[in-house]
Amino acid sequence: MADFIPVCEPLLGGNELKYVTEAVQTGWISSSGKYVTQFEEAFASYCGVKYGVAVCNGTVAIHLALSALGIGKGDEVIIPSFTMIATAFAVCYTGARPVFVDADKETWNIDVTKIEEKITSKTRAIIPVHIFGNPCDMGKICEIAKKYNLYIIEDAAEAHGAEFNGKKAGSFSDIASFSFFANKNLTTGEGGMVVTDNEEYYKKCKYFKNMCFPVDAPRVYSHEDIGFNYRMSNLHAALGLAQTEKADDYRDMRIKNAALYKKYLLGCKGIILQKDQPNGLNVHWMNAIVINPKEYGHSKDELVSYLKNHGIDTRLLFVSMHRQKSLKNFGCDCSGEYPVTDWLTENGFYLPSASSLTEEQIKYICEIIKKFK
Repeated sequence: MADFIPVCEPLLGGNELKYVTEAVQTGWISSSGKYVTQFEEAFASYCGVKYGVAVCNGTVAIHLALSALGIGKGDEVIIPSFTMIATAFAVCYTGARPVFVDADKETWNIDVTKIEEKITSKTRAIIPVHIFGNPCDMGKICEIAKKYNLYIIEDAAEAHGAEFNGKKAGSFSDIASFSFFANKNLTTGEGGMVVTDNEEYYKKCKYFKNMCFPVDAPRVYSHEDIGFNYRMSNLHAALGLAQTEKADDYRDMRIKNAALYKKYLLGCKGIILQKDQPNGLNVHWMNAIVINPKEYGHSKDELVSYLKNHGIDTRLLFVSMHRQKSLKNFGCDCSGEYPVTDWLTENGFYLPSASSLTEEQIKYICEIIKKFK
């Protein structure tokens, strides 16, 4: 048996230690240090937008984006049924209701052909999620948003550096959110970012994330609005700046690893891979597979167990939003059928996907999958 291969480890291969050490040595460890601003500017520039607002995680980044747009009670926000529940929870935090759309069976992103049927007079925004780093069809989504006068909030938590028609994820929407959790292509351990080209939304995000203290005036302890403590520390931002400096390197490593999975799983019946969005650059945050049990000869659970016995870690895919008890109890409409999302949940899981995986490790993983017959 090979050494244990975890599903995803962070890669800290740049100036992380140097920058964090400098922050500690100078005592700037709170949210006031220089690395926060430098990280915001560097990451916004990387995404091709003007402004970035660093926050403590990706979930609050979505909430902050929604709050900056004034979305709240009585509003509806369209999201994919196949996503991490953080997307839905962030909508719920505002008092609005998430409305679900099934996944596309090829790309696993939101099915753009089914969005319009979910739009009502209460709909205020669409949150496309670039699933596993595969960019959504932002051309079609932008057309729909313009037609119905809706906001777009990209959930790009998994899509650092992904592109559609040559533009980076995060640059298509009114405002976008990213996550820097430990398993992301770029990481700060815990952290998030809101990016936008709109100065008004930028200032609102700066305002709300810091307890609604004045943005461009001396701090006073009289607050006109309900704010949040969503600040990122200088220590986390030091990591983020170092990671952003290596962003394309880490992106290329994930893309290379995905190509190796495709190469070594070629011809393995019953193993289905995510298809890239046409005109898109998929950055492959996670390499997920879906099992056709009849063709493969074993179920998802059987293969997961077999891989574990051979030192290979895996993770299950998201459970559909319409099957979440928490959202039903909140008042979301969880009726209807979402067959593609259910198919993904029932038959899919992540393979190891760290940027630092070697070709030897990927080849071994694929050999074990092929061997289990």
